[in-house]
Amino acid sequence: MVWICWILAGLCVLYCLGVALSGAAGSRFYLIWLVLAAFFAGAALGLEKDVFSHWHLAVKAAALCALGAGLAAFCLAEGLVLSGFGAKGENGLPYIIVLGAQIKENGPAVALARRLDAATAYLEENPDTLCVVSGGQGVNEPVTEASGMRDYLLRKGIAAERIISEDQSHNTQQNLEFSRRLVPENVKKVGIVTSSFHVYRSVRLAKAQGFPEAVGIAAASDVYFLPNNMLREFFGVVKDRVCGNMRLFG
Repeated sequence: MVWICWILAGLCVLYCLGVALSGAAGSRFYLIWLVLAAFFAGAALGLEKDVFSHWHLAVKAAALCALGAGLAAFCLAEGLVLSGFGAKGENGLPYIIVLGAQIKENGPAVALARRLDAATAYLEENPDTLCVVSGGQGVNEPVTEASGMRDYLLRKGIAAERIISEDQSHNTQQNLEFSRRLVPENVKKVGIVTSSFHVYRSVRLAKAQGFPEAVGIAAASDVYFLPNNMLREFFGVVKDRVCGNMRLFG
């Protein structure tokens, strides 16, 4: 068990360095892998020094219960996140909403380009569908995400009159809240175009923002960054549920 903990700590450090050196991370969330590395290293040292055997029985029981509850919550949340990976939407939707991600000097980052490619494919197959591109400007972005997304869709041949820009939002909750204002009130079913790991939470937030029949349209996710994105989504699901922004079911 000691060596397992040391191996896990080492893998966490290596993965953190890999994400950092890739230059593709849109935030510094990947640093959490160093926190996990410290946790596993601490567990390994505790086992080596037989620290846990000296804990009071009640403390051991409380620690095990907390660990078990945390693992159960993690597995539930990750299972829900995985449920959105195969989302294909429905034909004939009146609107789709493309959620923003990082814009770089040379255009959309890979994750956002994949979302826009998925949106392009849908719009080509459904010529009557309108598209809302949603995303404001981050401190490390040259333009608003909505502006960069609009330009990308135009280059792909999507007509300008089919694209509606929402350029004030800075998180998924705001993406959907502000996009709701741009879509006619009587429209209850829209497609939410986002990365596969992001579909579940985005659709749940959309339902809470006045799109009760929202459906997901999943864009491909980069396999290497998937562990980081899945872990981040766990915290996103917990945060939005605790804050009352969404329901897990129904």
